[in-house]
Amino acid sequence: LQVPCAPSQPAAGGESRRFTNKHSKKALKASLTLGILLGMFFVAWLPFFITNMTQAVCGCVPAGFFDVLTWLGYCNSTMNPIIYPLFMRDFKRAMGKYLPCCRRLGEPRPSAISLSMRNSNSGPRAATSLKNVL
Repeated sequence: LQVPCAPSQPAAGGESRRFTNKHSKKALKASLTLGILLGMFFVAWLPFFITNMTQAVCGCVPAGFFDVLTWLGYCNSTMNPIIYPLFMRDFKRAMGKYLPCCRRLGEPRPSAISLSMRNSNSGPRAATSLKNVL
């Protein structure tokens, strides 16, 4: 059995290729960010967990060494707020809205009322029904 092929359209193919390249770049960047975050996590916490198991079995780990490895893991937690803005534009924008040090000149500061209305269930809201969703 042979399946007939649909004729390809060059204009649509170019747009499709551009769309694919754009998404593949985003996927590559997301994979890179995730790889860096997981790599940092394992480099920071794996020695701590291995030493913790070793300590449980033989009790031969010096307390100072154990403390250093614990603080290495804590340092990983401080690295996350640095890594996210470096690699994620959306995270950087969101932080810029709420932190005065990251806001661009001329951007208005969000008021406490608008923040509480946005985060609460109160305030004007359009009626949601299945008809409106579809």
